[in-house]
Amino acid sequence: MKVHIFQKFLELNQSFDNLVAGLKGLESVSFFQRDLIRQALSDVEIARVYGNREFFDNFEKIVEDDARWAYRFQRSFAEKLKDRDDIYLEVSHTEERRKRKGLPPRVIIVPDWNMSDEDRYDDEHARQKTRSAVKRRRKHPIASSPEPAPKKGVRS
Repeated sequence: MKVHIFQKFLELNQSFDNLVAGLKGLESVSFFQRDLIRQALSDVEIARVYGNREFFDNFEKIVEDDARWAYRFQRSFAEKLKDRDDIYLEVSHTEERRKRKGLPPRVIIVPDWNMSDEDRYDDEHARQKTRSAVKRRRKHPIASSPEPAPKKGVRS
């Protein structure tokens, strides 16, 4: 929320309150015409209404923008915390509910699938990459000798 906007709005309404109090104080002074004071009071109140209406018409946009940001922030935070295997569990539970209702499956889950299969595959794949990199280094060692001598008759 933009606190400075609310502070300005509060200051505006306090200023209107002070102006109304000052005008009401002038009503008791005998040489001021009460009708003119009351006319000024109505003008002040109308100005307050216009100011408040403008604020609250725009307030909805401020709140909606803040809500949109908060929902996006919350969704991205929840995505970071979500375990990728939770999707399998959600689908599995949904398919079990569909089966109990007598509805056909929307997804076919591989029988005897274990959630850790992918982790084992990823680990094995990483080990294979490491082994092949080591083999490549053994077959083609980096030359540690100094630069080759220039050919005879060639100037550098």
